Amino acid sequence: MTSPLRPELTHAGIYVRDLARMTRFYTEIMNLVISDKGHGFSMPVNIVFLTGDPTKHHQFVLAEGRKDDGPSTVNQLSFKVETLDQLRTMYQRVKGEDVKSLRGINHGNAWSVYFEDPEGNTIELYMDTPWYVSQPHGDALDLSLSNEEIYRLSEEMCRKDAHFKPVREWEEDMRSKLA
Repeated sequence: MTSPLRPELTHAGIYVRDLARMTRFYTEIMNLVISDKGHGFSMPVNIVFLTGDPTKHHQFVLAEGRKDDGPSTVNQLSFKVETLDQLRTMYQRVKGEDVKSLRGINHGNAWSVYFEDPEGNTIELYMDTPWYVSQPHGDALDLSLSNEEIYRLSEEMCRKDAHFKPVREWEEDMRSKLA
């Protein structure tokens, strides 16, 4: 039996109004690095390619062309961190930018911070937890609590979900479904 063809999502691009402002935000606040930039050929606008992975030419693309009155069509762009301390650091960094709609959410399977970038696109900074609970799920996340307290309260909350399981078990279930 052959495996199904399943393309991997590797990067995303968005149209922006102010290329310089958005480039500054994603390089200085999100710490992405410009891997290339220039004027497109088939898409004749200025483009900035950004990455946070030395093995990927780009993970995120900013392209001029969003109309001044054009609303965001982005549901969310998600950036992963590895620890609660990193999530707190990013929360403080973003808070210092006076972003809109800054909030912490405990999804049970992830701890997330949501906010809008300078052009109103929803950004999620998140880290995975060791648990699975059915989604959607969203309790408040208080990053002023200690790591131990966040883990304890989250696990208590997760265990109340009828579908609770360690994430390793959920991953095995998904492997079976994807096989």
